[in-house]
Amino acid sequence: MKYAVITGTSKGLGASIAKLLMEASVHVIGLARGTNQKLENANLPGSYQHYQVDLSDIEQTERTFREIISFLEDQPLDSLQLVQNAALVSPIEQAGKQSAKELTSHVHVNLLTPMVVTNLWLDLLRDLDIPLVLVNITSGAANRSVYGWNAYGSTKAGLDRYTDTVALEQDKLKTGNKVFLFDPSIMDTDMQGQIRSADPSQFVDVEQFKNYKKEDKLRSTEVVAKVLVDRLLDEKSIKNGDYFSVKDILK
Repeated sequence: MKYAVITGTSKGLGASIAKLLMEASVHVIGLARGTNQKLENANLPGSYQHYQVDLSDIEQTERTFREIISFLEDQPLDSLQLVQNAALVSPIEQAGKQSAKELTSHVHVNLLTPMVVTNLWLDLLRDLDIPLVLVNITSGAANRSVYGWNAYGSTKAGLDRYTDTVALEQDKLKTGNKVFLFDPSIMDTDMQGQIRSADPSQFVDVEQFKNYKKEDKLRSTEVVAKVLVDRLLDEKSIKNGDYFSVKDILK
């Protein structure tokens, strides 16, 4: 059986990835703070299980993943993939005007939780006789400084370095596991709506992002998800430590 565990499946890219994998007979376990009744009620070749969890709560997240891993260990697995997609863009604000609570939640969801989950995943599933595939969703913000995105850019840059380093370790250890990054670029999502609603004093590029919407430059999550899912369904094409962007495929 083929299984994929995906964070952030209540909507957006995570929901689209889940649906496409289910259509390809992959059984999906989704995690999000909200629910997704469409996926839970979908009549597709692959099944869907949902765990409602606050990914900024490290203890709750670790407890939930231990439960999921315990379930997976009892399944006849041919393939097991982990897609860490959940992320926050807020707070969109210059340093000096953010709350400690906002920053803590942001760093937990975008960086600390993926690190904790990856560590748990590689530890508890080390004895499986199949290679593990793990993809972290990154952003172009990891590679450039954007006014108002000090938290977002920093956590995405941290996630990139962490992913690269874990991939290096897996290579040296000869585990056969594949750890890589995927950049979905700009999509028509609720996160983009948050960005467009920012005040120019918080985010100086807000007009540019409003124009992306006006000029229909935002790709749908379904289109972007297909690029990643095509890669996930062809595991032999995945290289450990790889980085690829939707822009490499969709010109």
